[in-house]
Amino acid sequence: MILACGEALIDMVPIKDKTGLSCYVPCPGGSPYNTAIALGRILGNEQGRPRTAFLSRLSWDFFGEALIQRLKQNDVSTELTVRSNENTTLAFVKLTTGEEPSYLFYTERSADRSFVPADIPPVLPDGTDCILFGSISLAMEPSATTIEGFIAQQSGREGGPVISHDPNVRPLMIQDQSEYLCRFEKWVRSSTLVKISSEDLDYIYPGLGPEEGAKKILALGPVLVIVTLRADGAVAFFVRGGMVKKIAAAAFDIPIIDTIGAGDAFHGALLAWLEMHGRMSRSALAVLDEDEIRNALIFANKTAAIVCSRKGADPPTFAEVEAYAW
Repeated sequence: MILACGEALIDMVPIKDKTGLSCYVPCPGGSPYNTAIALGRILGNEQGRPRTAFLSRLSWDFFGEALIQRLKQNDVSTELTVRSNENTTLAFVKLTTGEEPSYLFYTERSADRSFVPADIPPVLPDGTDCILFGSISLAMEPSATTIEGFIAQQSGREGGPVISHDPNVRPLMIQDQSEYLCRFEKWVRSSTLVKISSEDLDYIYPGLGPEEGAKKILALGPVLVIVTLRADGAVAFFVRGGMVKKIAAAAFDIPIIDTIGAGDAFHGALLAWLEMHGRMSRSALAVLDEDEIRNALIFANKTAAIVCSRKGADPPTFAEVEAYAW
């Protein structure tokens, strides 16, 4: 099972009504949440038991209920999700053609921001192979410290799960860039795998470029670093025989509706491929061969492309990925 940990919020997505008036449509979102939905749709369940779970604190308000129901409808277990009376986080989205979406967050005293150590189960469910974390949950307190401690504990456990980190940086949420960098490198040291966009890499290590930035992350301890490059696909960096190697996979060229949730779907698809092929362990990741890495990137690129061809964060099922004709 793969456990997604972090924020779950409502994206307020701009549309125009029939009269041309601009308005907003509430859509379930949040990076770890979107990744959980992508995983649930691809992995499904095994004998009625979901192969994906979500760990966070969600509101009892009607937005929180919508978030919970979407998880359940997409084969994501909510057994580890704590409910509370705080309001749901809201994220207003600005879409500009040819650019990444930008966001304005309303998080004060919200449910997912209020995630505390007491919300974490003392023992994880049997068969928890991977924990993924990242994004704005690491830029808010007390959730940031809570998740940081949880990940450090699980990373240090012998025979513990794969730890996968996607920073999904939102600069608006970061008050001190140098402090964020210190914490980012701490999270990376606890991670087995890091998936990061070239934009996020440029924010964290300005001017280094994807390859040198990825090498710097790799030197901190992960066995695999994946950099997504938007229209240029994705590239994986790893060490074999004491040398850093890389494998690239091209993006799929399709008409783009919007890119909301594409990176989250990529992350989910990448982890799903590893899980489906029996490679979701720290030891297995360390010896992945080049064909396996390339095939995982292709599967993740295809999944992300399908999301870009749709409105909003709407990841495909496994059958849709396999059947999609290009």
